[in-house]
Amino acid sequence: MADPEPVQIRHAGPADAELLASLGAKTFEDTFAADNSPADIAAHLSTYFAPATIADELRDPSNRYLIAEIADSAAGYAKLRWGASDQSIQANRPVELSRIYVAADWIGRGVGAAIMQRCIDETQASDADVLWLGVWERNERAIKFYEKWGFTKVGEHVFVLGADPQTDWLMSRPV
Repeated sequence: MADPEPVQIRHAGPADAELLASLGAKTFEDTFAADNSPADIAAHLSTYFAPATIADELRDPSNRYLIAEIADSAAGYAKLRWGASDQSIQANRPVELSRIYVAADWIGRGVGAAIMQRCIDETQASDADVLWLGVWERNERAIKFYEKWGFTKVGEHVFVLGADPQTDWLMSRPV
Protein backbone atom coordinates (compact mmCIF):
# COMPACT_ATOMS: atom_id res chain seq x y z
CA MET A 1 0.00 0.00 0.00
CA ALA A 2 1.36 3.41 -0.98
CA ASP A 3 2.01 6.08 1.60
CA PRO A 4 -0.70 8.73 1.65
CA GLU A 5 0.01 11.97 -0.13
CA PRO A 6 1.40 14.60 2.25
CA VAL A 7 -0.59 17.68 3.17
CA GLN A 8 0.94 20.77 1.58
CA ILE A 9 -0.05 24.14 3.02
CA ARG A 10 0.42 27.38 1.15
CA HIS A 11 -0.51 31.03 1.52
CA ALA A 12 -3.50 32.04 -0.56
CA GLY A 13 -3.18 34.84 -3.06
CA PRO A 14 -5.59 36.99 -5.08
CA ALA A 15 -6.09 34.22 -7.66
CA ASP A 16 -7.52 31.98 -4.90
CA ALA A 17 -10.66 34.04 -4.18
CA GLU A 18 -12.98 31.77 -6.18
CA LEU A 19 -11.46 28.61 -4.72
CA LEU A 20 -11.74 29.92 -1.15
CA ALA A 21 -15.31 31.15 -1.69
CA SER A 22 -16.35 27.75 -3.03
CA LEU A 23 -14.42 25.69 -0.47
CA GLY A 24 -15.52 27.97 2.36
CA ALA A 25 -19.20 27.83 1.42
CA LYS A 26 -19.13 24.05 0.96
CA THR A 27 -17.34 23.30 4.23
CA PHE A 28 -19.51 25.75 6.19
CA GLU A 29 -22.69 24.27 4.77
CA ASP A 30 -21.48 20.70 5.37
CA THR A 31 -20.68 21.60 8.98
CA PHE A 32 -23.77 23.59 9.96
CA ALA A 33 -26.69 23.05 7.54
CA ALA A 34 -28.19 20.09 9.42
CA ASP A 35 -28.55 22.18 12.61
CA ASN A 36 -29.72 25.49 11.14
CA SER A 37 -32.46 26.80 8.87
CA PRO A 38 -31.79 26.89 5.13
CA ALA A 39 -32.58 30.63 5.11
CA ASP A 40 -30.00 31.39 7.82
CA ILE A 41 -27.35 29.28 6.06
CA ALA A 42 -28.09 30.94 2.70
CA ALA A 43 -27.90 34.42 4.21
CA HIS A 44 -24.56 33.67 5.85
CA LEU A 45 -23.07 32.12 2.72
CA SER A 46 -24.14 35.00 0.47
CA THR A 47 -22.67 37.55 2.88
CA TYR A 48 -19.38 35.93 3.87
CA PHE A 49 -18.48 33.57 1.05
CA ALA A 50 -19.07 35.67 -2.05
CA PRO A 51 -15.93 35.69 -4.22
CA ALA A 52 -15.79 39.50 -4.04
CA THR A 53 -15.87 39.38 -0.24
CA ILE A 54 -13.05 36.83 -0.13
CA ALA A 55 -11.06 38.89 -2.67
CA ASP A 56 -11.39 41.95 -0.39
CA GLU A 57 -10.23 39.90 2.59
CA LEU A 58 -7.23 38.61 0.62
CA ARG A 59 -6.18 42.22 -0.08
CA ASP A 60 -6.35 43.17 3.61
CA PRO A 61 -2.85 42.80 5.13
CA SER A 62 -4.31 41.91 8.55
CA ASN A 63 -5.74 38.69 7.06
CA ARG A 64 -3.87 35.58 5.97
CA TYR A 65 -5.51 32.60 4.33
CA LEU A 66 -3.81 29.21 4.28
CA ILE A 67 -4.88 26.47 1.87
CA ALA A 68 -4.20 22.80 2.59
CA GLU A 69 -3.74 20.70 -0.52
CA ILE A 70 -3.25 17.01 -1.11
CA ALA A 71 -2.16 15.99 -4.59
CA ASP A 72 -3.11 19.47 -5.89
CA SER A 73 -6.65 19.18 -4.50
CA ALA A 74 -7.90 21.66 -1.86
CA ALA A 75 -8.56 19.69 1.33
CA GLY A 76 -9.09 22.54 3.80
CA TYR A 77 -8.22 26.08 4.72
CA ALA A 78 -7.75 28.54 7.55
CA LYS A 79 -8.03 32.29 7.95
CA LEU A 80 -5.89 34.17 10.47
CA ARG A 81 -6.52 37.80 11.45
CA TRP A 82 -3.87 39.89 13.16
CA GLY A 83 -4.94 42.48 15.72
CA ALA A 84 -8.53 41.26 15.99
CA SER A 85 -9.69 40.73 19.53
CA ASP A 86 -12.58 40.50 21.94
CA GLN A 87 -12.79 41.79 25.51
CA SER A 88 -12.45 38.20 26.81
CA ILE A 89 -9.08 37.76 25.13
CA GLN A 90 -6.19 38.70 27.39
CA ALA A 91 -3.36 39.49 24.99
CA ASN A 92 -1.06 42.26 23.83
CA ARG A 93 -0.58 40.88 20.32
CA PRO A 94 -3.56 38.60 19.53
CA VAL A 95 -4.18 36.65 16.37
CA GLU A 96 -7.65 35.30 15.67
CA LEU A 97 -8.11 31.93 14.01
CA SER A 98 -11.17 33.24 12.24
CA ARG A 99 -11.87 30.10 10.20
CA ILE A 100 -10.51 26.59 9.98
CA TYR A 101 -12.35 23.98 7.94
CA VAL A 102 -11.54 20.64 6.36
CA ALA A 103 -13.45 19.24 3.38
CA ALA A 104 -15.69 16.33 4.43
CA ASP A 105 -13.69 13.78 2.41
CA TRP A 106 -10.53 14.68 4.37
CA ILE A 107 -11.84 14.81 7.94
CA GLY A 108 -9.97 12.41 10.21
CA ARG A 109 -6.98 12.12 7.85
CA GLY A 110 -4.60 14.62 9.45
CA VAL A 111 -5.54 17.68 7.43
CA GLY A 112 -6.96 19.61 10.38
CA ALA A 113 -3.87 18.87 12.47
CA ALA A 114 -1.58 20.02 9.66
CA ILE A 115 -3.50 23.28 9.23
CA MET A 116 -3.62 23.94 12.99
CA GLN A 117 0.12 23.35 13.37
CA ARG A 118 0.79 25.77 10.51
CA CYS A 119 -1.52 28.37 12.11
CA ILE A 120 0.39 28.05 15.39
CA ASP A 121 3.74 28.25 13.59
CA GLU A 122 2.72 31.39 11.68
CA THR A 123 1.33 33.00 14.81
CA GLN A 124 4.54 32.29 16.74
CA ALA A 125 6.68 33.61 13.88
CA SER A 126 4.74 36.89 13.93
CA ASP A 127 5.59 37.50 17.60
CA ALA A 128 1.95 37.25 18.66
CA ASP A 129 1.25 36.16 22.22
CA VAL A 130 -2.19 34.54 21.90
CA LEU A 131 -4.09 32.61 19.26
CA TRP A 132 -7.85 32.73 19.81
CA LEU A 133 -11.08 31.68 18.13
CA GLY A 134 -14.83 31.54 18.43
CA VAL A 135 -16.64 28.20 18.15
CA TRP A 136 -20.35 27.44 18.26
CA GLU A 137 -21.18 26.01 21.68
CA ARG A 138 -22.96 23.09 19.97
CA ASN A 139 -20.00 22.12 17.76
CA GLU A 140 -18.65 19.42 20.07
CA ARG A 141 -16.26 17.91 17.52
CA ALA A 142 -14.54 21.25 16.98
CA ILE A 143 -14.40 22.04 20.71
CA LYS A 144 -12.68 18.71 21.40
CA PHE A 145 -10.23 19.36 18.55
CA TYR A 146 -9.36 22.80 19.94
CA GLU A 147 -8.97 21.49 23.48
CA LYS A 148 -6.56 18.86 22.16
CA TRP A 149 -4.47 21.75 20.78
CA GLY A 150 -4.37 23.54 24.14
CA PHE A 151 -7.21 26.02 23.69
CA THR A 152 -9.31 26.79 26.76
CA LYS A 153 -12.63 28.58 27.07
CA VAL A 154 -12.17 32.20 28.14
CA GLY A 155 -15.56 33.70 27.37
CA GLU A 156 -18.59 33.79 25.10
CA HIS A 157 -20.09 36.08 22.51
CA VAL A 158 -23.08 36.22 20.20
CA PHE A 159 -22.58 35.08 16.61
CA VAL A 160 -25.51 35.90 14.33
CA LEU A 161 -26.07 33.25 11.67
CA GLY A 162 -28.49 34.80 9.20
CA ALA A 163 -31.16 36.04 11.61
CA ASP A 164 -30.39 33.55 14.40
CA PRO A 165 -28.30 34.79 17.35
CA GLN A 166 -26.16 31.90 18.62
CA THR A 167 -23.61 31.55 21.39
CA ASP A 168 -19.97 31.04 20.46
CA TRP A 169 -17.39 30.05 23.01
CA LEU A 170 -14.24 32.10 22.87
CA MET A 171 -11.18 29.93 23.28
CA SER A 172 -7.53 30.91 23.39
CA ARG A 173 -4.05 29.51 23.85
CA PRO A 174 -0.69 31.16 24.38
CA VAL A 175 1.85 30.91 21.57
